Amino acid sequence: MVDPDETPDLPTERLEAGGWAHAETTTETLFGLSTIRVVGTTVLYEDGELRARLREATDGDLDAPWRFFFATQLDFRPPLAPGIGPAAILPTVTMEARRTFTSDLRDRGFRNVDRGRTQRTRTRSGERLRLTKYTARYAVEWKERYDLDIEGWIGVWVRRGTFRLAGGAYPTRGFDELLAAVDEEAPTDPREYRGDLLDLVRAVE
Repeated sequence: MVDPDETPDLPTERLEAGGWAHAETTTETLFGLSTIRVVGTTVLYEDGELRARLREATDGDLDAPWRFFFATQLDFRPPLAPGIGPAAILPTVTMEARRTFTSDLRDRGFRNVDRGRTQRTRTRSGERLRLTKYTARYAVEWKERYDLDIEGWIGVWVRRGTFRLAGGAYPTRGFDELLAAVDEEAPTDPREYRGDLLDLVRAVE
């Protein structure tokens, strides 16, 4: 059982109102720093309504998490030595978090994963947040092949001395054609998906 104190605080009401469904909560070693293991407790959500619509429209042939959102709280084992604060290792944690996110996208079947720009903003609670954009491609086979463009983001910041990671991914170009093929409609403007995801990231505490 996952300790609630080890999980990030999420905007659950907003997630539920937006049709997001909890997929899983996991705790695992994400990477290592010298003699320290960095363990992450991750809460993963997916767009449950969108997944259900495509699954039903294709009699189960298309059943995938078309949009996902995650938030992770990091724990250092053993704890950081006295005098070593989060600011001192933020660049290293950020680099490793990006690497882990890239690996996760590839494990999900995305190809041509490329890192894009990094921008700075703030969380709703006021912490400085670094967001990094990624692009990728995803192939879908349904009567014919559809190559979807994918956009993903990961954010890294420190909240009350503890590292937070949050991000996700969503389809951009090519998804409208797939939806039209299965006689489904959805608000697929990438700006809507991007705004929704980044608002969720900024709301994590």
